[in-house]
Amino acid sequence: MRFIIESGKIDTNDVQNSMEAMRRKELLEKHPYKIWKGKDSKWYTYLPDDKKGRTLKKRTSQKAIEDDVISYLKTELENPTLTEVFNEWNDRRLELKKISDATHLRNKQVFNRHYKEFGKRRIKSVDADMIGEFLEAQIPRHNLTAKAFSDLKTVTRGFLKRAKRRKLINFSVEELFQEIDTSEADFKKVIKEDYEEVFSEEEMPVIMNYLEDNPDMMNFGILLMSVTGARIGEIAALKHSDFEGNNFKIRRTETRFTDATGKYVHIVKEFPKSQAGVRTAIIPKDYEWLVRAVKLQNPICEYIFMKDEERISTRAMRMRLKRICKKLGIFHKSPHKIRKTYGSILLDNHIDNKLIMEQMGHTDILCTEEHYHRNGKNLDKKSRIISEIPEFKAN
Repeated sequence: MRFIIESGKIDTNDVQNSMEAMRRKELLEKHPYKIWKGKDSKWYTYLPDDKKGRTLKKRTSQKAIEDDVISYLKTELENPTLTEVFNEWNDRRLELKKISDATHLRNKQVFNRHYKEFGKRRIKSVDADMIGEFLEAQIPRHNLTAKAFSDLKTVTRGFLKRAKRRKLINFSVEELFQEIDTSEADFKKVIKEDYEEVFSEEEMPVIMNYLEDNPDMMNFGILLMSVTGARIGEIAALKHSDFEGNNFKIRRTETRFTDATGKYVHIVKEFPKSQAGVRTAIIPKDYEWLVRAVKLQNPICEYIFMKDEERISTRAMRMRLKRICKKLGIFHKSPHKIRKTYGSILLDNHIDNKLIMEQMGHTDILCTEEHYHRNGKNLDKKSRIISEIPEFKAN
């Protein structure tokens, strides 16, 4: 940069012009398309277009075409769309390792579900009231549960805070969320019966017997979940080195995300779901044979649950359980319902709370009681139990 100095003073006009020239150069270097002079002596380039992909631009001079490019880039950089701000926020958190690949994917799914159209708006064209009304409208439009709305608010708060940090907005993000008008009555209530959430006392022996009578690696994996309460992702990531005698350490889990082509990728993350997830799972004495069985099935590979020299994914185990439930005439329940069944059995048998928390990988027994405790008894057995209460017996 050259400064012209007269009488000991810097020529501010020259400084300003030099800075503007540098700014133009920086912006033009970010332009993704070539600028060229045609045979007709006109100047050409392409500009990105949301609908067409790109649009051809033509001007009579190089400066004129560069001015168009700079005007477009300034708009993009200084007034991006909500979608662009979200992607920057979400990708940056992943790059800084503040979130996992799975959380990155989940954020994208939440955003895309709600912001497909609204996300095309420029960040400086919206204010706090518009965002607040948009969020409130999503509840009836998508029949949201309180949990789903909480996920939407988390994503929205995150990218708006990024916009605030970049000085793209000037309203208070926290005040926006404090002003949102919702009540518990606004949200969809999901009522799930016990038979949908846990395997009943009659179903458990049937499915356990089937798994034992049809031994293969996937059935062994489902069986190991059933007797330890381990998460399916934790089972799929087990290695031979994790086993200590007849118990096993839980130190990692499978996670899922999408690659550059949009295809789901299942990988092992070298840490379980939470800090409390780092634990040693205790296998009941009557199922110690299961440890020997899985090791004999696969004595060489690093991971325990393998098939055709590839690690068995959680998806494969989910599909296997679905087929087994259908075959046995049992209402289909996911692997997580096996975990709920296990937690309910521990609670029903009045196991020490500390031990329950350790087996489940929970930090608080309330989590187990509120979200995992279901009744697996049928109506006849419930009726007999209630009828045996002395206060309810006829004199």
